[in-house]
Amino acid sequence: MFNKKMLGDMMRQAQALQEKMARVQEEAGGKTVEAASGGGMVTVVANGRQEIISIKMDPQAVNPQDIEMLQDLVLAAINEALKKSKEMMADEMKGLTGGVNIPGMF
Repeated sequence: MFNKKMLGDMMRQAQALQEKMARVQEEAGGKTVEAASGGGMVTVVANGRQEIISIKMDPQAVNPQDIEMLQDLVLAAINEALKKSKEMMADEMKGLTGGVNIPGMF
């Protein structure tokens, strides 16, 4: 049975965890991951907020006769960078949750 003290303790713990999570998210937002496609012809950098920071293309990847290939390379690199970014954030959050996977967190 819960009493007011137990409920108050739980609320404080939840608030402390929320503050720690916000701090980890802010710190991880400054970290970046990089992904490439086409053997490095397209490179994408994303941050921990799943924002694309930069896209670099080898001039050889730009063939006016084959725009579809370039589009596919860019899309593949972006998707891989976002995947790596999400994995990075999930790893950062595991430290706070003791390895417990909380649905919807990342």
